[in-house]
Amino acid sequence: MNYSTIKITKENGYVIVTLNRPNEMNALSKDMRLELEDCFCQLEKDDSVKAVILTGGDYVFSAGMDIKEMSALPDGEIDDYFSSMIKYLQSIYSFRKPVIAAVGGIALGGGFNLTTVCDIIIASETAIFGHPELKFGLNPLFDPLRRIVGMSKAKEITMLGEPIGAQEALRIGLVNKVAPPETFMEEAKKIARELSKRSAKAVEAVKRISDIVPRLDRNAALEHEFEISALLFSRAERRDHMKKFLEELKKRKKE
Repeated sequence: MNYSTIKITKENGYVIVTLNRPNEMNALSKDMRLELEDCFCQLEKDDSVKAVILTGGDYVFSAGMDIKEMSALPDGEIDDYFSSMIKYLQSIYSFRKPVIAAVGGIALGGGFNLTTVCDIIIASETAIFGHPELKFGLNPLFDPLRRIVGMSKAKEITMLGEPIGAQEALRIGLVNKVAPPETFMEEAKKIARELSKRSAKAVEAVKRISDIVPRLDRNAALEHEFEISALLFSRAERRDHMKKFLEELKKRKKE
């Protein structure tokens, strides 16, 4: 996959997708959004890829939408422009495999949105998140953020637009882990390597469950989870995993 605004690095079991517009602080142009959409579509079909790390590199994740591009947008192209935003975010949000955002430096506006559609967020100590959209008379993407930090905190973040440092992001549950700038990518890789060892079907099931059960009442949620458990339990792969686990347990007891 050859792209002009993103870089793809294939590792054993996972892929690193790097936003690559350094001179524009990885501003999310239409070309970048189209390339991300295509990239995730291709990676979904590749069974050798069990997880994806999405990053902007060590110093910046993304400064947000490409304001130069947006300010020059003719009225007749507005609908198509925003449709492309929905499509690229949905390609990541609905991706069947886990997506880890590795955030170094700023993730503002559209860049912040991009992190919130990922499954796990690893932040460098230098990371700063923020929604300055209201200053431009635009609304931030609300729902993915609400699902992570809750309604009242999401309102505060989107309405005030104050920057959020890495430690504060960890405290409010926005990110999963904070690491020093020199090791945050290694932390993301460690998680990707661990996920790549898991049953792909089981991980996909967890993603599906996490999306569906919040919309159900308690009894329906319980029934849905056990329906998925029964489906996974009926697969031959389950026997192999359990046999391997019991063998390792026996070995440890002997030691």
